[in-house]
Amino acid sequence: MDRLIVLLLLSICVIPALVSARYFGNPLLVRGRVYCDTCRAGFETDATPGIPGARVRIECKDRETLQLKYSIEGVTDSTGTYNIMVTGDRGDDLCDSVLVSSPESDCAEADPGRDRSRVILTRYNGINSDTRFANAIGFFRNEPMSGCTQLLQKYQETDD
Repeated sequence: MDRLIVLLLLSICVIPALVSARYFGNPLLVRGRVYCDTCRAGFETDATPGIPGARVRIECKDRETLQLKYSIEGVTDSTGTYNIMVTGDRGDDLCDSVLVSSPESDCAEADPGRDRSRVILTRYNGINSDTRFANAIGFFRNEPMSGCTQLLQKYQETDD
């Protein structure tokens, strides 16, 4: 009988510890891309390069007060992709991937509609992976590059 009680108590203590280690022990990886809108189109095109060395911040705010609760910065690689590790479950927070700065002086104006991307940073949402993908965020080029008119005609919608 004593053995049964010991096993029962051990399982009550060990199983929750293992489960919480799975959900809280592994950091989540936020992956996204920073681009330069060379045509000032407001969206990505075939002529939209990634920006190496751009600074990005993950910000998590309280849902009620909108006070900043968590923040961590990262830098993009040679392709304009960032990978930022976020510790802890941020399920009760509103988290965004936010532009901080661009190393390119001719492409440093944040696109007001694409300067942040909402990211869900919890394990209680059915996603089995530790990687969370953020939508691409970008900067405007100071002056549109030559050839943008022809390029944008490719994306123009027609009303037939």
